[in-house]
Amino acid sequence: MTALPRASTPRVRELARPRIAIWEGLLGSVLMLLGSVGVGWIANGSPLIRNSIVIAMRTDGSGVIVSVILLTVGAMVMLRSWLRLGQRLAGWGPGALRHVVSAVVVWGAPLFLAVPIFSRDVYAYTGQGRLMAEGMNPYTTGISALSNWFMLGTDPSWAENRTPYGPLFLWLSRGVVGITGAQPDVSVLLFRLFACVGVALCVIYVPKLAELHGIGGARALWIVAANPLFLISFVASAHNDALMLGLAVAGTYYAASGRPVRGIVLVTASIAVKPITIVLLPFIGLLWAGHAAGWGRRFACWAGTAGISAVLLFLAGIPDGLGFGWTWAILDGTPGYTGYSPSGFLGQLVEMAANGVGLDGGAVAGGFRTLLTLASVAIAAWLVLFGDSRRVVRRLGLAFAAVVLLAPIIQPWYVLWFLPFLAVTGIRNNWQIKTLYVVTGFFVVFGAQDQVFVWNFVSTPVAAASLAYWVAIGAVVYLLVVDVHTRKLLFNRVPAPH
Repeated sequence: MTALPRASTPRVRELARPRIAIWEGLLGSVLMLLGSVGVGWIANGSPLIRNSIVIAMRTDGSGVIVSVILLTVGAMVMLRSWLRLGQRLAGWGPGALRHVVSAVVVWGAPLFLAVPIFSRDVYAYTGQGRLMAEGMNPYTTGISALSNWFMLGTDPSWAENRTPYGPLFLWLSRGVVGITGAQPDVSVLLFRLFACVGVALCVIYVPKLAELHGIGGARALWIVAANPLFLISFVASAHNDALMLGLAVAGTYYAASGRPVRGIVLVTASIAVKPITIVLLPFIGLLWAGHAAGWGRRFACWAGTAGISAVLLFLAGIPDGLGFGWTWAILDGTPGYTGYSPSGFLGQLVEMAANGVGLDGGAVAGGFRTLLTLASVAIAAWLVLFGDSRRVVRRLGLAFAAVVLLAPIIQPWYVLWFLPFLAVTGIRNNWQIKTLYVVTGFFVVFGAQDQVFVWNFVSTPVAAASLAYWVAIGAVVYLLVVDVHTRKLLFNRVPAPH
């Protein structure tokens, strides 16, 4: 019998090796599931609070410590698995897309069952659905108008806040409440189903949109959907941003592939979930016009895009008199800033400098942040009007990035809003992918120590947030210094971009 060529053996091993990273990521996801039971967000009115296992993990100091370690280590294991999967699939040949999709499904499954972690906004969705069910307008009335609202898990910061979400999502929230009677745990699972629809849309359309731009679909999907920040924020946290983003990516694909009306409808549905994706509409108009269009056709397509979208949003706002109440979220931003955003960090430096010369530092910093916000609008407008007509989706991604990154407030999952549009048009295997590694790692570490719930009466030898922080930092040091595989990603020179 003739022996197989020697070259075929490494090929077989190459095809099997990605499964190692996939199973490792599953381990990390399961660890996060277990840790979430002890330090995730459970509504005070949930029957889970009275479960004996939950009681042991949440009321005993040792149970809390174990839960913090499980949650944090799990998040860092998922981060490493994502990095290693990218290394193992570095050739991005046939079969790579199947492995990436498998990773998204396998890693996301345990997170679907987890107690909400890294955020508890999902409980606010239930409260807004209750407002709708009781005939109140969430655009004018805060959740505190409801009886027993605090027992259902909503963060007190939502008490007097108007909802920033679109009419479609409010109707979905009302539907969830109608099915569950506002039972918090079942409501979380239903909102996770909506989030998973968004994840599925990304899994389907990110590779398709990448292929339109001559970019490998497997690598683009690995960057976007296998990303641990994506899975934790959109599955475990059940953010409605997942549905918003999935609809936006699908709509952009259809507009880019010559089906503009379908694209406009899907992007409008995205706006009706969360209005920030209104940034996409002018670029959808450009895709409709085509790369060879003159200014007359561009303006006609912009007008057509705006008209179709406005009519659909008007119709969505007719029931219960919601109207265009969502527009406040665009015109009247949330006050304050986050210290790690460029606007927030630089604003603090401006404030200190102004105070040092006897000026009102707070006012000067506020003006500086306003200027950055206006600059983001100007950048987005420039990218709408000028640029390579064959790279409209790239311009879209850059405009979206400018709006997000120059805003005073950046939540960890906000960077996911524009990431798919950059991934499908090419993130180079140089400083660009290294920047993604750093940003993803930072927000995974930040979320692991920032959103840990521990009852005040529980005594622990070290604060839970501090423990999570040092465990995460230890894991980062391991990835950067000790691990012979992952330490190459930031410090070694990389080959030409894919």
